[in-house]
Amino acid sequence: MRVVITGATGNVGTSLIEVLGSEPEVDAIVGVARRLPDWRPPKTTWAQADVAVDDLVSHFEGADAVVHLAWIFQPTHDELETWNNNVLGSIRVFDAAAAAGVSTLVHASSVGAYSPGPQDRPVDESWPTHALAHASYGREKSYVERVLDAFELLHPDVRVVRLRPGFIFKRQAASEQRRLFAGPLLPNWLVRPHLLPVVPDLPGLRFQALHSLDAADAYRLTLLRPVRGPFNIAADPVVDARTLGELFDARPVKLPAWPVRAAVAAAWRLHLVPASPMLVDLALSLPVMDTARARSELGWSPSHTSLEAIEEVVEGFRQRAGMDTPPLDPEAGGALREQELATGVGETATPPDERS
Repeated sequence: MRVVITGATGNVGTSLIEVLGSEPEVDAIVGVARRLPDWRPPKTTWAQADVAVDDLVSHFEGADAVVHLAWIFQPTHDELETWNNNVLGSIRVFDAAAAAGVSTLVHASSVGAYSPGPQDRPVDESWPTHALAHASYGREKSYVERVLDAFELLHPDVRVVRLRPGFIFKRQAASEQRRLFAGPLLPNWLVRPHLLPVVPDLPGLRFQALHSLDAADAYRLTLLRPVRGPFNIAADPVVDARTLGELFDARPVKLPAWPVRAAVAAAWRLHLVPASPMLVDLALSLPVMDTARARSELGWSPSHTSLEAIEEVVEGFRQRAGMDTPPLDPEAGGALREQELATGVGETATPPDERS
């Protein structure tokens, strides 16, 4: 099997290459990325291409499957740029896969695509995918779901699979995730459990997480099994203020959401943090996903708990962990984070561009 991966140098892409490298059914991997890495994993050749503008058909020809992971979170102050890459770039990937005669297309959707859900029960894959319209990440993920609906009608011969994961963490992605969400002003030494005496217990603060290698294993299984459609993937337990308090040895304190959102909004408008207040709104609206279909039809079972994945990335923050790929490079923002500051913190993409 020959597999092409877009966004191959990022958090999940590097884990997927690692997992597929030891999969006997996979003979060759093509990693597509805007910037070529120095990393040289087995079975893998690199192809330099931007999904938003470059030719993709030539890279997809001869492939049995395309796994589409390419996505950008920045710049949060320029929603047109993220739309062009994430939505229009995804459309170009899907059209190129069809033109190249690829038989399997696997797309990285997200829990962020879902409509707000009930607080008393988890939702399965039939729950509507109409995320909060004012949150660009959810809006873009939801729109691409509609694009895939149309794509499946036009190309019934292509096996389309959508994975909808929770928050994905690993140690080597820590530096990238700090740049994308916390920004240059957060000192690494400050990310220590004993320095966090309280955890805000906000209305709607419940989320699901998993380790990047477990997400990669779910992608591997979609390539090997004749499945179609969406799959929720997340590890136990569901994370809330209580479990975070236990993890960090901190006390949950009930707070309304508005002061936290107001603080994030002020910091974002002042270009102190890249994460937007709309992302806070989206995070507090997420449903809890039922992962029974992935466990039964894919045979997927995570090897890490959600808390182990969070612990690992927190440890990675302190260690300035990363990998030898442009998005995961711990030095990407500059030795003193000067390149991050030069972008206006969310005004333009963090150099080097966080697109994988």
